[in-house]
Amino acid sequence: MEERVEEERAQTNNNGRKQTYNNDIESGKNGIEFGNNRIELKNCHKNCCHQKDYLLKGRQDGFTLIEIMVVIIIVGLLSALVAPKFFGKIDQAKIKTTKTQIELLGSALDSFRLDNGRYPTTEEGLNALRENPGQLKNWDGPYLPKPVPKDAWENDFNYVSPGEHGQYDLFSYGGDNAQGGEDKMDKDIVSWE
Repeated sequence: MEERVEEERAQTNNNGRKQTYNNDIESGKNGIEFGNNRIELKNCHKNCCHQKDYLLKGRQDGFTLIEIMVVIIIVGLLSALVAPKFFGKIDQAKIKTTKTQIELLGSALDSFRLDNGRYPTTEEGLNALRENPGQLKNWDGPYLPKPVPKDAWENDFNYVSPGEHGQYDLFSYGGDNAQGGEDKMDKDIVSWE
């Protein structure tokens, strides 16, 4: 006497279609029905569900072109919004750094004046803060722990003594390294303001 075992399941797939699985173990007829279509699975055992799952899920490896394009557009929009603010901060940091360096050089110049009774001349320049120009008896430097710094744009500071705005004028020409400048980055940074 042959005993037939049939198992039938019905599920709804992602598209809303009814899928029917039919396992007829004794006769070896195994298959999947998609609406009016039937796919036969040969040499399938009762516990062999991975073939059915594979056929049901379909291949969905990777991303579609539209998904990739959407991600690229979103990243582009975010960078367009964030980048100008970030670069604006860099510009502000350069200006603040140069102002701070001018203040520190001003303190070193004041120490030089206390020891020697005068500020370095224009010819002696800021190098007099690191090395004795030669004829100063009370020079007690170096007044700077490191070599004379450059401004944030890697240009030398300009030093004039006696100055037009005080006993000395110490300034940087800014990002364009030219006198004046209308843009915030190109505007001169000076010790007397």
